[in-house]
Amino acid sequence: MHARDLPWRRPDCSPWGVLVSEIMLQQTPVSRVLPAWERWTARWPTPAALAAEPAGEAIRMWDRLGYPRRALRLHAAAVVIVERHGGEVPADHFELLALPGVGSYTAAAVASFAFGSRHPVLDTNVRRVQARVVSGVRYPTRSLTAAETALAERLVPAQPARAARWGVAAMELGALVCTARNPRCGVCPVAGLCRWHLDGCPEHDGAARRGQAYEGTDRRVRGLLLGALRAAPDPLPQAALVAAAPDQSLRDPGQRERALDGLVADGLVEPLDDGRYRLPG
Repeated sequence: MHARDLPWRRPDCSPWGVLVSEIMLQQTPVSRVLPAWERWTARWPTPAALAAEPAGEAIRMWDRLGYPRRALRLHAAAVVIVERHGGEVPADHFELLALPGVGSYTAAAVASFAFGSRHPVLDTNVRRVQARVVSGVRYPTRSLTAAETALAERLVPAQPARAARWGVAAMELGALVCTARNPRCGVCPVAGLCRWHLDGCPEHDGAARRGQAYEGTDRRVRGLLLGALRAAPDPLPQAALVAAAPDQSLRDPGQRERALDGLVADGLVEPLDDGRYRLPG
């Protein structure tokens, strides 16, 4: 009753809508994903609708959501779904894992939330809840461990329908109550069972946790270059792309060229024979 009303968690959401949400939510907060998901699913309500358009349109629609290779992978997944699965997102966990851009977490989440299968779904929020309630530490390790996965498997209810509900509930608990910086232990429904809370909420004793820098990084410059191409109706010469990343956004003189080379290598930008650049056709 206290869960957020997220469109991809509603019973009428298609498996495609769930898959799109899980790809978008990777390293991106819900507040930014919501409008992007709504625009995306309105334009491409099925995998076939997306697969019928060039990959560059997926990058354009991705806009400023960040980590734009996810748009390419989602487009590639749509193509595979059409070619191998008749345009329907597969329910089988191993077939989901075979889709471009779908890793173990995303496959488990789609299988659980879209199809009601029993799988432990371990995102950042669930890992934090599990670390505190069961292991008694403020934060989980930076990388998922085999021990965490085994523990999650033991905790998930045996009945598939309850397992899916469990996964959503644990995510919401981590996102809304058992937050990273300011956990609301006073309103937590499992505070009486939480080892970390019962031990007095000991501080984290591992390596310092630092946020990722953005300003001045190659990622920032890549975003400026891609933004210029998204906004342009026609291919742009390199000089126009250089102007899109002003000197004050750079760390070193070669950063623009390095960022552009990286975009080309990643398939996000396509060089033309006349020296201009465009989103992939």
